[in-house]
Amino acid sequence: MHPAPVLIDEIQYAPQLFSYIKINVDNGAPPGSYWLAGSQAYRLMELAQESLAGRTAILHMSSLSQSELFGNGKSLPFTLDLDDLRKRQENITPATPTEIYERIWSGSLPGHRNGRYTDRNVFYNSYIQSYIDRDVSAEIPGVDKMLFSDFIRSAACRIGRMLNINDIANDVGVSNDTAKRWLKTLEKSEIIFFLRPYSNNLLIRTIKTPKMYFFDTGLVSHLTRYSNSEILMNGSINGAILENYIVSEIIKTYHNNAKECLLHYYRDKDSNEIDLIIESDQELHPVEIKKSVNPPTQIVCTFSVLDKASLSRGTGAIICLRESLSAVDRKCLIIPAWII
Repeated sequence: MHPAPVLIDEIQYAPQLFSYIKINVDNGAPPGSYWLAGSQAYRLMELAQESLAGRTAILHMSSLSQSELFGNGKSLPFTLDLDDLRKRQENITPATPTEIYERIWSGSLPGHRNGRYTDRNVFYNSYIQSYIDRDVSAEIPGVDKMLFSDFIRSAACRIGRMLNINDIANDVGVSNDTAKRWLKTLEKSEIIFFLRPYSNNLLIRTIKTPKMYFFDTGLVSHLTRYSNSEILMNGSINGAILENYIVSEIIKTYHNNAKECLLHYYRDKDSNEIDLIIESDQELHPVEIKKSVNPPTQIVCTFSVLDKASLSRGTGAIICLRESLSAVDRKCLIIPAWII
Protein backbone atom coordinates (compact mmCIF):
# COMPACT_ATOMS: atom_id res chain seq x y z
CA MET A 1 0.00 0.00 0.00
CA HIS A 2 2.89 2.41 0.75
CA PRO A 3 5.93 2.02 -1.51
CA ALA A 4 9.31 3.14 -0.22
CA PRO A 5 10.50 5.63 0.86
CA VAL A 6 8.09 5.47 3.78
CA LEU A 7 8.14 6.75 7.37
CA ILE A 8 6.59 4.50 10.02
CA ASP A 9 5.90 6.21 13.33
CA GLU A 10 5.56 4.42 16.68
CA ILE A 11 6.91 1.28 15.04
CA GLN A 12 7.56 -0.36 18.42
CA TYR A 13 3.86 -1.24 18.42
CA ALA A 14 4.28 -3.27 15.22
CA PRO A 15 7.45 -5.33 15.82
CA GLN A 16 6.43 -7.85 13.16
CA LEU A 17 7.29 -5.26 10.50
CA PHE A 18 11.00 -5.42 11.29
CA SER A 19 11.48 -8.84 9.68
CA TYR A 20 9.88 -7.65 6.44
CA ILE A 21 11.97 -4.48 6.41
CA LYS A 22 15.07 -6.62 6.93
CA ILE A 23 14.14 -8.79 3.93
CA ASN A 24 13.67 -5.73 1.71
CA VAL A 25 16.97 -4.20 2.84
CA ASP A 26 18.81 -7.46 2.22
CA ASN A 27 17.21 -7.63 -1.22
CA GLY A 28 18.71 -4.27 -2.17
CA ALA A 29 16.39 -1.52 -0.88
CA PRO A 30 18.53 1.66 -1.01
CA PRO A 31 19.46 3.64 2.13
CA GLY A 32 16.64 5.91 3.20
CA SER A 33 13.89 3.55 2.08
CA TYR A 34 12.55 3.15 5.62
CA TRP A 35 12.41 5.82 8.28
CA LEU A 36 11.43 4.33 11.64
CA ALA A 37 10.39 6.56 14.53
CA GLY A 38 9.09 5.89 18.00
CA SER A 39 8.55 7.57 21.36
CA GLN A 40 9.72 4.55 23.36
CA ALA A 41 13.41 4.90 22.67
CA TYR A 42 14.54 1.82 24.60
CA ARG A 43 12.00 -0.50 22.95
CA LEU A 44 12.81 0.86 19.51
CA MET A 45 16.53 0.33 20.09
CA GLU A 46 15.95 -3.26 21.26
CA LEU A 47 13.97 -4.09 18.14
CA ALA A 48 16.46 -2.43 15.83
CA GLN A 49 19.40 -4.23 17.41
CA GLU A 50 17.62 -7.60 17.30
CA SER A 51 16.34 -7.42 13.73
CA LEU A 52 18.25 -4.74 11.86
CA ALA A 53 21.77 -4.88 13.28
CA GLY A 54 24.20 -3.39 10.78
CA ARG A 55 21.36 -2.13 8.61
CA THR A 56 20.34 1.06 10.42
CA ALA A 57 21.64 4.54 11.12
CA ILE A 58 20.45 5.68 14.56
CA LEU A 59 19.60 9.34 15.15
CA HIS A 60 18.72 10.61 18.63
CA MET A 61 16.01 13.27 18.60
CA SER A 62 15.76 14.95 21.97
CA SER A 63 13.54 17.97 22.59
CA LEU A 64 14.01 21.04 20.39
CA SER A 65 17.32 22.85 20.54
CA GLN A 66 17.85 26.56 21.15
CA SER A 67 19.00 27.00 17.55
CA GLU A 68 15.81 25.33 16.27
CA LEU A 69 13.59 27.50 18.44
CA PHE A 70 15.39 30.83 18.12
CA GLY A 71 17.77 30.47 15.19
CA ASN A 72 17.62 30.10 11.46
CA GLY A 73 17.82 26.31 11.55
CA LYS A 74 21.52 26.08 10.74
CA SER A 75 23.27 24.36 13.59
CA LEU A 76 26.70 22.76 13.80
CA PRO A 77 28.17 20.83 16.74
CA PHE A 78 29.23 23.28 19.43
CA THR A 79 32.98 23.90 19.61
CA LEU A 80 35.25 26.52 21.14
CA ASP A 81 36.67 27.50 17.77
CA LEU A 82 36.38 31.29 17.54
CA ASP A 83 35.35 31.32 13.86
CA ASP A 84 32.62 28.76 14.58
CA LEU A 85 31.34 30.83 17.49
CA ARG A 86 31.18 33.95 15.32
CA LYS A 87 29.08 32.05 12.80
CA ARG A 88 26.83 30.74 15.54
CA GLN A 89 26.07 34.21 16.88
CA GLU A 90 24.93 35.26 13.40
CA ASN A 91 22.45 32.38 13.22
CA ILE A 92 20.55 32.77 16.48
CA THR A 93 18.56 35.50 18.22
CA PRO A 94 20.46 37.16 21.13
CA ALA A 95 18.87 37.00 24.57
CA THR A 96 19.13 38.94 27.83
CA PRO A 97 19.55 37.03 31.13
CA THR A 98 15.80 37.37 31.74
CA GLU A 99 15.06 35.94 28.29
CA ILE A 100 17.47 33.04 28.85
CA TYR A 101 15.53 32.02 31.95
CA GLU A 102 12.29 32.37 30.05
CA ARG A 103 13.71 29.88 27.52
CA ILE A 104 14.78 27.58 30.36
CA TRP A 105 11.40 27.76 32.12
CA SER A 106 9.37 27.30 28.94
CA GLY A 107 11.29 24.17 28.00
CA SER A 108 11.74 22.68 24.56
CA LEU A 109 9.04 20.06 24.02
CA PRO A 110 7.37 20.62 20.62
CA GLY A 111 3.81 20.12 21.88
CA HIS A 112 4.17 23.11 24.19
CA ARG A 113 6.49 25.31 22.16
CA ASN A 114 4.49 25.17 18.94
CA GLY A 115 1.55 26.86 20.67
CA ARG A 116 -0.86 23.97 20.24
CA TYR A 117 -1.23 23.51 23.99
CA THR A 118 -1.31 26.85 25.74
CA ASP A 119 -1.79 25.70 29.34
CA ARG A 120 1.72 24.77 30.40
CA ASN A 121 0.72 23.02 33.64
CA VAL A 122 -1.90 20.87 31.90
CA PHE A 123 0.62 20.01 29.18
CA TYR A 124 3.37 18.86 31.55
CA ASN A 125 0.96 17.05 33.88
CA SER A 126 -0.43 15.16 30.90
CA TYR A 127 3.08 14.51 29.57
CA ILE A 128 4.20 12.91 32.85
CA GLN A 129 0.99 10.91 33.26
CA SER A 130 1.07 9.53 29.70
CA TYR A 131 4.78 8.74 29.99
CA ILE A 132 4.22 6.71 33.16
CA ASP A 133 1.00 5.06 31.92
CA ARG A 134 2.46 4.02 28.59
CA ASP A 135 6.26 3.85 28.58
CA VAL A 136 7.12 3.18 32.23
CA SER A 137 4.30 0.66 32.72
CA ALA A 138 5.52 -1.24 29.66
CA GLU A 139 9.09 -1.30 30.97
CA ILE A 140 8.19 -1.97 34.65
CA PRO A 141 4.94 -3.98 34.85
CA GLY A 142 3.00 -3.26 38.04
CA VAL A 143 4.93 -0.09 38.87
CA ASP A 144 3.40 2.16 41.53
CA LYS A 145 2.55 5.13 39.32
CA MET A 146 2.20 7.68 42.10
CA LEU A 147 5.50 6.60 43.61
CA PHE A 148 7.25 6.79 40.26
CA SER A 149 5.86 10.31 39.76
CA ASP A 150 7.36 11.31 43.12
CA PHE A 151 10.61 9.67 42.04
CA ILE A 152 10.88 11.84 38.89
CA ARG A 153 10.25 14.95 41.00
CA SER A 154 12.93 13.92 43.48
CA ALA A 155 15.40 13.42 40.63
CA ALA A 156 14.54 16.85 39.18
CA CYS A 157 15.44 18.48 42.51
CA ARG A 158 18.98 17.10 42.16
CA ILE A 159 20.03 18.22 38.68
CA GLY A 160 23.66 19.16 38.25
CA ARG A 161 24.73 17.30 41.39
CA MET A 162 26.83 14.20 41.74
CA LEU A 163 24.42 11.30 41.79
CA ASN A 164 23.45 10.04 45.26
CA ILE A 165 21.09 7.12 44.77
CA ASN A 166 20.59 6.65 48.49
CA ASP A 167 19.29 10.21 48.92
CA ILE A 168 16.72 9.79 46.15
CA ALA A 169 15.67 6.37 47.40
CA ASN A 170 15.18 7.66 50.97
CA ASP A 171 13.31 10.71 49.71
CA VAL A 172 10.74 8.55 47.91
CA GLY A 173 10.74 5.53 50.21
CA VAL A 174 12.10 2.83 47.89
CA SER A 175 15.15 0.61 48.05
CA ASN A 176 18.46 1.59 46.46
CA ASP A 177 18.08 -1.25 43.95
CA THR A 178 14.64 0.04 42.93
CA ALA A 179 16.02 3.57 42.58
CA LYS A 180 18.81 2.27 40.34
CA ARG A 181 16.31 0.45 38.10
CA TRP A 182 14.04 3.48 37.89
CA LEU A 183 16.93 5.80 37.04
CA LYS A 184 17.92 3.37 34.29
CA THR A 185 14.38 3.57 32.93
CA LEU A 186 14.51 7.39 32.90
CA GLU A 187 17.85 7.26 31.13
CA LYS A 188 16.67 4.71 28.54
CA SER A 189 13.62 6.90 27.92
CA GLU A 190 15.97 9.88 27.37
CA ILE A 191 14.26 11.87 30.10
CA ILE A 192 17.58 12.17 31.95
CA PHE A 193 21.23 11.70 31.05
CA PHE A 194 24.43 11.38 33.02
CA LEU A 195 27.65 13.33 32.63
CA ARG A 196 30.55 11.03 33.43
CA PRO A 197 33.66 12.30 35.21
CA TYR A 198 36.87 12.64 33.25
CA SER A 199 39.76 10.55 34.50
CA ASN A 200 42.83 8.69 33.31
CA ASN A 201 45.77 6.96 34.93
CA LEU A 202 47.59 10.28 35.34
CA LEU A 203 44.74 11.89 37.29
CA ILE A 204 44.55 9.49 40.17
CA ARG A 205 42.60 11.65 42.64
CA THR A 206 39.51 12.15 40.50
CA ILE A 207 36.03 11.32 41.80
CA LYS A 208 34.17 8.65 39.80
CA THR A 209 30.52 9.57 40.48
CA PRO A 210 28.43 10.86 37.51
CA LYS A 211 26.24 13.97 37.53
CA MET A 212 22.57 13.85 36.50
CA TYR A 213 20.71 16.19 34.13
CA PHE A 214 17.34 16.35 32.33
CA PHE A 215 17.04 16.90 28.59
CA ASP A 216 14.13 19.33 29.04
CA THR A 217 14.51 22.15 31.58
CA GLY A 218 10.82 23.02 31.26
CA LEU A 219 10.01 19.63 32.76
CA VAL A 220 12.44 20.32 35.62
CA SER A 221 10.84 23.73 36.25
CA HIS A 222 7.40 22.13 36.34
CA LEU A 223 8.45 19.27 38.62
CA THR A 224 10.18 21.64 41.05
CA ARG A 225 7.06 23.86 41.00
CA TYR A 226 8.41 27.16 39.69
CA SER A 227 5.37 29.05 38.43
CA ASN A 228 7.24 31.54 36.22
CA SER A 229 10.71 32.30 34.87
CA GLU A 230 11.32 35.27 37.18
CA ILE A 231 10.89 33.13 40.30
CA LEU A 232 13.09 30.45 38.73
CA MET A 233 15.82 33.00 37.95
CA ASN A 234 15.97 33.94 41.63
CA GLY A 235 15.26 30.51 43.06
CA SER A 236 17.45 27.97 44.81
CA ILE A 237 18.18 25.94 41.65
CA ASN A 238 18.90 28.94 39.38
CA GLY A 239 22.57 28.02 38.92
CA ALA A 240 21.98 24.28 38.60
CA ILE A 241 19.22 24.66 36.01
CA LEU A 242 21.33 27.07 33.94
CA GLU A 243 24.12 24.47 33.98
CA ASN A 244 21.58 21.79 33.00
CA TYR A 245 20.38 23.98 30.12
CA ILE A 246 23.87 24.63 28.79
CA VAL A 247 24.99 21.01 28.97
CA SER A 248 21.80 19.68 27.35
CA GLU A 249 21.92 22.30 24.58
CA ILE A 250 25.52 21.37 23.75
CA ILE A 251 24.54 17.71 23.53
CA LYS A 252 21.61 18.57 21.24
CA THR A 253 23.96 20.31 18.78
CA TYR A 254 25.78 16.99 18.40
CA HIS A 255 22.65 14.81 18.26
CA ASN A 256 21.16 17.05 15.57
CA ASN A 257 24.25 16.48 13.43
CA ALA A 258 24.45 12.72 14.12
CA LYS A 259 27.79 13.21 15.86
CA GLU A 260 29.23 11.57 18.94
CA CYS A 261 29.44 13.90 21.91
CA LEU A 262 32.39 13.40 24.25
CA LEU A 263 31.51 15.44 27.32
CA HIS A 264 32.76 15.00 30.87
CA TYR A 265 33.09 16.95 34.09
CA TYR A 266 36.00 17.03 36.51
CA ARG A 267 36.19 16.88 40.28
CA ASP A 268 38.97 15.55 42.45
CA LYS A 269 39.51 14.81 46.13
CA ASP A 270 41.14 18.22 46.56
CA SER A 271 37.81 19.88 45.60
CA ASN A 272 39.10 21.10 42.22
CA GLU A 273 36.12 21.13 39.87
CA ILE A 274 35.43 21.93 36.21
CA ASP A 275 31.77 22.03 35.15
CA LEU A 276 32.31 20.63 31.68
CA ILE A 277 35.12 19.19 29.56
CA ILE A 278 34.65 18.86 25.81
CA GLU A 279 36.97 16.23 24.36
CA SER A 280 37.75 16.86 20.70
CA ASP A 281 40.62 16.03 18.36
CA GLN A 282 42.84 14.76 21.16
CA GLU A 283 42.36 17.96 23.19
CA LEU A 284 40.48 18.71 26.39
CA HIS A 285 38.50 21.97 26.39
CA PRO A 286 37.49 23.01 29.94
CA VAL A 287 34.31 25.03 30.47
CA GLU A 288 32.90 26.84 33.51
CA ILE A 289 29.19 27.74 33.59
CA LYS A 290 28.20 30.76 35.67
CA LYS A 291 24.96 32.64 36.34
CA SER A 292 26.62 36.01 35.98
CA VAL A 293 27.06 38.77 33.44
CA ASN A 294 30.59 39.44 34.67
CA PRO A 295 31.98 36.19 36.08
CA PRO A 296 35.25 36.34 38.02
CA THR A 297 38.04 35.41 35.63
CA GLN A 298 40.12 33.72 38.33
CA ILE A 299 37.78 30.71 38.19
CA VAL A 300 39.66 29.52 35.11
CA CYS A 301 42.73 28.83 37.27
CA THR A 302 41.29 25.38 37.96
CA PHE A 303 41.72 24.53 34.27
CA SER A 304 45.42 23.94 34.90
CA VAL A 305 44.67 20.61 36.64
CA LEU A 306 44.14 19.17 33.17
CA ASP A 307 47.77 19.85 32.30
CA LYS A 308 48.54 16.57 34.06
CA ALA A 309 46.21 14.61 31.76
CA SER A 310 47.40 12.44 28.90
CA LEU A 311 45.66 14.72 26.37
CA SER A 312 46.72 18.32 25.85
CA ARG A 313 44.59 21.20 27.13
CA GLY A 314 42.92 23.24 24.40
CA THR A 315 40.99 26.50 24.47
CA GLY A 316 38.77 26.90 27.52
CA ALA A 317 35.69 29.03 28.15
CA ILE A 318 33.33 30.58 30.63
CA ILE A 319 29.72 30.27 29.48
CA CYS A 320 27.61 32.87 31.24
CA LEU A 321 24.82 35.44 30.86
CA ARG A 322 26.97 38.07 29.17
CA GLU A 323 25.27 39.30 26.01
CA SER A 324 28.31 39.41 23.68
CA LEU A 325 31.25 37.19 22.84
CA SER A 326 34.56 38.16 24.48
CA ALA A 327 37.63 36.61 26.08
CA VAL A 328 39.66 36.36 29.27
CA ASP A 329 42.87 35.82 27.30
CA ARG A 330 43.98 33.95 24.18
CA LYS A 331 43.38 30.57 25.89
CA CYS A 332 39.96 31.28 27.43
CA LEU A 333 36.81 32.73 25.87
CA ILE A 334 33.70 34.22 27.48
CA ILE A 335 30.64 32.87 25.65
CA PRO A 336 27.02 34.06 26.02
CA ALA A 337 24.59 31.27 26.81
CA TRP A 338 22.34 32.24 23.90
CA ILE A 339 25.02 31.39 21.31
CA ILE A 340 24.86 27.63 21.94
